[in-house]
Amino acid sequence: MTGRLLHVGPVIVDVVMAVDALPPAGGGVFASSARTQAGGGFNVIAAAARAGMEVVYAGSHGTGPHGDLVRAALRSEGVAVAHAPFPDADTGFCVALVDGDAERTFITRLGAETEVSLAELRTLRPRPGDYVYTVGYSLLPGPRADDLLAWIGDLPEGVRLVLDPAPVVGDLPRRTLDRALARVDLLSLSAAEAATVTGSTVPEEAAALLLPRIRPGGTVVVRDAAKGCAVAGAGDAPLHVPGFPVRAVDTNGAGDAHVGVFTAAVAGGLAPVEAARRANAAAALSVTRRGPATGPTAGETDAFLARHGDEALPGRNR
Repeated sequence: MTGRLLHVGPVIVDVVMAVDALPPAGGGVFASSARTQAGGGFNVIAAAARAGMEVVYAGSHGTGPHGDLVRAALRSEGVAVAHAPFPDADTGFCVALVDGDAERTFITRLGAETEVSLAELRTLRPRPGDYVYTVGYSLLPGPRADDLLAWIGDLPEGVRLVLDPAPVVGDLPRRTLDRALARVDLLSLSAAEAATVTGSTVPEEAAALLLPRIRPGGTVVVRDAAKGCAVAGAGDAPLHVPGFPVRAVDTNGAGDAHVGVFTAAVAGGLAPVEAARRANAAAALSVTRRGPATGPTAGETDAFLARHGDEALPGRNR
């Protein structure tokens, strides 16, 4: 596999609690389990690293117990950290409530992970063949978003930019989103996020509408949960790549697993449609496990695809 993934999005701490159902306003419930672990951008990092890609965390991280937890988790995945800890704040955290239907609800407190500066970004030296990943949360209005936009606008020609706009895509100023998309080579977003941007609830149509807004020769992936994803690239009609039926126990982090494995697969030389099938398999495996960073290893994905044989082959119709 050639090329590194430089991840400049935020890594936070996830406090994940399993509940039968969310309480009503003013009410309360007991959690059947609770875990505190690295999350947010860590889910993409872990998925790409386990898929065999060299990953560098180039975002910010804090001074305190949450920052310590994040750095330990990154080390456990063999991921290098590009910057020293931010001295004046700890890393933020998210309380994720996973209900009996495997749906999740988030409450987030931001921290040092939002503080990566233009000066720090300019210390990075992405090489031709490298991939840079960022996320919509890093583009929310503020001086750090302006820094990030300036930096990605100056990326060398041979560096590929990956963007996941995230659920906050509707909160991004149109000018900000347009500036970012103009440099994007790989755009991956959920069907709901794609509908927010394009007005189309049909993933293939949304992918086709988004393709002209990214760099020529780029790829758009619209993730549609258990149904799979739609893939659009230059010169080809948008294609539906079916998902794999599994029994989901926790959907937290499935989209992140998809993005990480898709990026690693493309970096490893797979065509986008084959990379999407591999990412669908990885996402299917991830929802059978509890926790946010449940992306499989390359060997686990290989074994899953071998068991499923010719299932879920790409096609133009659902």
